[in-house]
Amino acid sequence: MTSTMPDHRLWLDRARSMAPLLRARSAAIEAGRELSADVLDALHERRLFRLTLPAHVGGYELPMPVLAEVTEIIAGADASTAWCLGQALGCAMSAAFLDEDAAREVFGPADAVLAWGAGPQGSAMATGGGYVVNGTWRFASGAKHASWLGGHCKVHEADGTPRLDAGGDPVLRTVLFRREQASIADDWYVVGLKGTRSESYTVESLFVESRLTLDRDTLEACRVDSTLYRFSTLNVYACVFSGVALGIARAMHDDLVALAGRKTQLGARTTMRESAFIHTRLAELEARLGAARAYQRETIRDVWNEVDATRELTMPQRGRIRLATTHAINEATRVSEQVYRLAGSTAIFEDQAFERRFRDAYAVSQQVQGRHTNFETVGRLMLGLEVDTTYM
Repeated sequence: MTSTMPDHRLWLDRARSMAPLLRARSAAIEAGRELSADVLDALHERRLFRLTLPAHVGGYELPMPVLAEVTEIIAGADASTAWCLGQALGCAMSAAFLDEDAAREVFGPADAVLAWGAGPQGSAMATGGGYVVNGTWRFASGAKHASWLGGHCKVHEADGTPRLDAGGDPVLRTVLFRREQASIADDWYVVGLKGTRSESYTVESLFVESRLTLDRDTLEACRVDSTLYRFSTLNVYACVFSGVALGIARAMHDDLVALAGRKTQLGARTTMRESAFIHTRLAELEARLGAARAYQRETIRDVWNEVDATRELTMPQRGRIRLATTHAINEATRVSEQVYRLAGSTAIFEDQAFERRFRDAYAVSQQVQGRHTNFETVGRLMLGLEVDTTYM
């Protein structure tokens, strides 16, 4: 059993130490549509890609509250870097579902990063010793700097018939393969989170050994008895990506406070610093952001401690995480929008961080973790009604 690690402040300090470099490189990251080499070196030097790896492969199995705060801190300096890190942390949990030799092959190198796309978009046909894999996946954040890629697949028997579980649903399996074994499309031209290089990739008739495949949704398949792996990758994504949204909004709000200290808006009778309207809006937005952050952090912490004590994650606990993190993303997006508007014409210029962060905030809000339908799902759960647990 693991609980909050006594040295967790070390990881928060390491995240904070990234800020000067990230602020200096943010424009280059956006223009190049990928994390710069020195940023990647700094992340690996601080071992931040290894926070969710099992201890036996050189990882730290950090608690989810710490993971959420790490991505929040980094997002305040550069959202694309925080998003890539958060995605990689979810992917790295797969090491706990692999035999030790396979886990070491994938994650042993100090610069190892696994990236994968969304959804079971591939087919894995069972054959001797493994699977023949075909598929195209989208949204592989960090694919450019990843050493391995993963593909979520529906399993088929050797004769092509779908493999079904006891309930008649398709059997799913995640396959892992080296990045160079895939064909990667240059298709990441987007409005925000440009530096994540979340591209599509394809494999055709690729043989993958069974030992490099896993069932990431079945707790019984986990090889590591640690609190972290009682949670699903979706639970971790909810925590880290809501952290990204909160980090963006916090940075934008702080920048607005700084701007208000020096700007007089066109046609205004007073400076922003002397405006009662600005005073009111700054305070309201601070309260709104602080409340969302407090609810997110308290919920993640409380559920983590409960699961750490009981060794079981219940559906109501999943619902609490989903509700608090979805709320945090949506509230952070609203704060980001209001800050952008209050900054006036200053916010539209590319040499100001408002413009980039505004686009990044809305890109975060479009991901499944921020869907408004998540509220409906949790509401049904609260009333004891049947729910679709796909994204819980």
